[in-house]
Amino acid sequence: MSDTIIPTTVWVVDTSVLVAGLLTPNPESPPARLLDAMLGGEVRFLLCVELLAEYRTVLLRQRIRSRHGLSVAEVDALLEALATDAIVVGIAGRNETAPDPGDNFLWQLLAARSGAGLITGDSALLERPPPRTRVISPRACTRKRTCADRHACWYRQGFGSSASPTTSDQ
Repeated sequence: MSDTIIPTTVWVVDTSVLVAGLLTPNPESPPARLLDAMLGGEVRFLLCVELLAEYRTVLLRQRIRSRHGLSVAEVDALLEALATDAIVVGIAGRNETAPDPGDNFLWQLLAARSGAGLITGDSALLERPPPRTRVISPRACTRKRTCADRHACWYRQGFGSSASPTTSDQ
């Protein structure tokens, strides 16, 4: 098989990008805009049980929770909303191996769908992508996108009373 990159039609969003999108105070930052687009159904993205579990585990780490201020129920509601708009794929039985064994499920998820690409801020993943896979940063992904204000989108979706924006923010 050649090393030609297959055109990307659907994305896998790395955990670091999702977390950065939630934590940033800047609603115009690329991770925040991408999170908005995911919640708004504007981006086609893949999920598997393993990635959803990693999202949850990281978002519920005490040092992360203290920054985003969401309850367990609010994190679960966010993840449920993401899963609703995602293309959920099973990866059982796939044997793709990433340079970092902790990323094996990302490689397996990418291999599960022809044309899938990875959005990550992880320099190791950006520098050593899976064969024939497009891997880009959140900035590259959102360079041409326009998304609504992150907080407005978040509250339109009905999440998070603990970080409520002021009236002037809406």
